Amino acid sequence: MGKIIAISSGKGGTGKTTSVAAISSCLAALGYKTLCIDFNARPGNLDLALCLKRSRNVSISDVLSDQASATEACLHHPRIPNLYYMPAPSNFDCSPLFAKIRRDFDYCIIDSPSGIGADFMLAHADTDMSIIITTAELPAMRDANAAQLALCDLGVTDLRYIINRVTKKKLNQLRTMSSDIVKPIYDNLIGIIPEDKIIFRAMHDEIPLILYYKRNSAYHFLDAARKIAGEKIPWRLRLNLTPTASEPQSEPDTKHAAGLGQSPAAENNNLNWIKLTKKKQYTPTIKIKKK
Repeated sequence: MGKIIAISSGKGGTGKTTSVAAISSCLAALGYKTLCIDFNARPGNLDLALCLKRSRNVSISDVLSDQASATEACLHHPRIPNLYYMPAPSNFDCSPLFAKIRRDFDYCIIDSPSGIGADFMLAHADTDMSIIITTAELPAMRDANAAQLALCDLGVTDLRYIINRVTKKKLNQLRTMSSDIVKPIYDNLIGIIPEDKIIFRAMHDEIPLILYYKRNSAYHFLDAARKIAGEKIPWRLRLNLTPTASEPQSEPDTKHAAGLGQSPAAENNNLNWIKLTKKKQYTPTIKIKKK
């Protein structure tokens, strides 16, 4: 059975849609049959982030009436094997559709609308995991906490975070934030993505990020995808948290350690201040044949 994962953010401007496209591409590159669904009610940009042109002859209603499979209703990416795209379903119960998707795909990544509206609730109605994209800024992290509370009310139990568009300056600003805001994020962190102008350059050149000649942040998205798939891998960008006598140490996060590796908060066991350092690790190769 496949896994449904909704990716959301508490506010706009966090790079949610580009993260959906990158993580989906990396899961497909790892050999998983992956479907992206754009759940934005307004015209979404997920197809642009995937460098696709919309064209589809089979509707979602055909899938629900068993006249077509979920795969037939999707747009197959012409350059990335195992990657498929589906526009947003509109105003109907998605449970029957998700049941068919679970049967046909290994992973379904949903691009959930920003904020906490009705479409946000619909996107998370039948998901196995939720990933919140935030940035290292106070408004984004506070909105991410609000999204987490909404997801808990919906009954979502498997919740992860990705801190996107990271710079040293932004991470140093986290020193002034309350630990009540940052601790839930660090305890469930699976990705730290640096600020990368190559993402937008690749999009404008209509080349998927993992196929672009420069793949700076692609490797960080690949690490997040591998953690989603259950691999234990080291961090490329590490959050070093130094304890002080004035602030008590937090308990290690053992709830989500199995299959995902410990978060930086669990490894360093404190939440006083943050320093961004680079640590050389392996360099994975994304093998996709260019056409």
